[in-house]
Amino acid sequence: MYSYEDRIKAVELYVKYDLSAADTIRELGYPDYKTLVQWYKEHQETGGLHRRFNRHPKYTKEQMQFAVDYYLNHGRNLSRTVRVVGYPSRPTLEEWIDELAPQERKVHIKRSAVVQFSQEQKRDAVVELCAREGSGATVAEELGISRYSLYKWKKELLNEKDGESMGESKKPTLPDDRDALLAEVESLKKQIYRQQMELDILNKVAEIIKKDQGIDHRELTNKEKTSLIDALRTKYPLNELLMVMDMPKSSYFYQRGAQRRPDKYIALRAEIKEVFAENQSRYGYRRVHAAIKSKGTIVSEKVVRRIMEEEKLIVPCKKKRRYSSYKGEISPAVENVILRDFHAKAPNMKWLTDLTEFHIPAGKVYLSPVIDCFDGLAVSWTIGTSPDAELVNTMLDDAIDNLTEGEHPIVHTDRGAHYRWPGWISRIENAGLTRSMSKKGCVPDNSACEGFFGRLKNEMFYYQSWEDVSIDRFIDELDSYLRWYNEKRIKISLGGMSPVAYRRSLGLAA
Repeated sequence: MYSYEDRIKAVELYVKYDLSAADTIRELGYPDYKTLVQWYKEHQETGGLHRRFNRHPKYTKEQMQFAVDYYLNHGRNLSRTVRVVGYPSRPTLEEWIDELAPQERKVHIKRSAVVQFSQEQKRDAVVELCAREGSGATVAEELGISRYSLYKWKKELLNEKDGESMGESKKPTLPDDRDALLAEVESLKKQIYRQQMELDILNKVAEIIKKDQGIDHRELTNKEKTSLIDALRTKYPLNELLMVMDMPKSSYFYQRGAQRRPDKYIALRAEIKEVFAENQSRYGYRRVHAAIKSKGTIVSEKVVRRIMEEEKLIVPCKKKRRYSSYKGEISPAVENVILRDFHAKAPNMKWLTDLTEFHIPAGKVYLSPVIDCFDGLAVSWTIGTSPDAELVNTMLDDAIDNLTEGEHPIVHTDRGAHYRWPGWISRIENAGLTRSMSKKGCVPDNSACEGFFGRLKNEMFYYQSWEDVSIDRFIDELDSYLRWYNEKRIKISLGGMSPVAYRRSLGLAA
């Protein structure tokens, strides 16, 4: 930058003394041709040069004095003063010190490395070293040389070997491969540092993400990696964490930005939770999606599944136990007419039935339903405390009463004794129904009915406490569930409608 006076001087030479631009630049040594012409035009238009740039000083006198005082009272260190005070730059601070406190700035004298000393100068230095009263460092500083050079001259002139100088204790010498050993030590330090970092990452995997420590942290999702990196950034540099996690920096900052953005599914999350709670945690993501869709909300089924997973909205389920019941041979078994084809084109064409047990602290309760293969409707059911003939026969009588003229469904059962007694057989024959039985001990032959029992117990029975619940109250709860199942529980296969609503939509009697 040129001062205002320098600019005026250049313009005066150019105009007053009628010098050419080249002669003016050659005379002064500045500026270039383009700058000189610009100064001339500005002088012609405004009568001055850059007066609008004569701004007030950036720092006040008080700020300058404070910085200089801090420098003088705290070790006279330029870097520390700039770092603590927060201003200005080191060159500027040097100018302030020379201006406000002349001769007070600590100046480091750089000694030239190429100074040559004669043999006589070296001898005099060694003599002074041997005859000294103070330390060797003091002698070296007075002579303007390093302590190392001073003792080196002493060894050369006195023909001393390492460890034989006066007052020096003998120290073991390092091996010849010193550089190789130091490099190996440095390599080991880096390995320890890397292993400690990986150990901390594995610990954070178990603490934050709740996963097993044996998992490979490089196989985590970018979202999970970002959480780990943020947790360890106070201890390790970002670049090293990204390298260990095998994650690009752009992906890391994208995930950080995504996590800071507001959730666009806040309203949808609340709606999903409401639907899930209304149905006593019995709906999976497909039924929740169908329920939301029926209310007019358009959303992807995958989004519903992901939100339910994030919110831990999980339908309780229990692992199936191996089938191990005893089948009696009271009467001859009939053939399997259904043959695992559980689809029906109309109601009351194929019925399925079986018995299931509920064991609660108050005792055992048994359910015997008739399931229609057309839409899964529970046609009739009986609930009791004993799995006797009256339980299944009453259920069958109620189901037959719902038939209209000309309807004669196939009734499929397993080979249990309840379905081979004369009372059951006579009721089937009098109503003109067709009997069908599974193979002995073959659960898949009646899998549709078993699936009904599994859904019922997952949604209503398992993972709930039945302490202090009487038999009568449990029977009421079970009966209420079966009515809800028929009238309100939606099925994806029925277009998101309950069995009763589906039959009404087709104009059929429900």
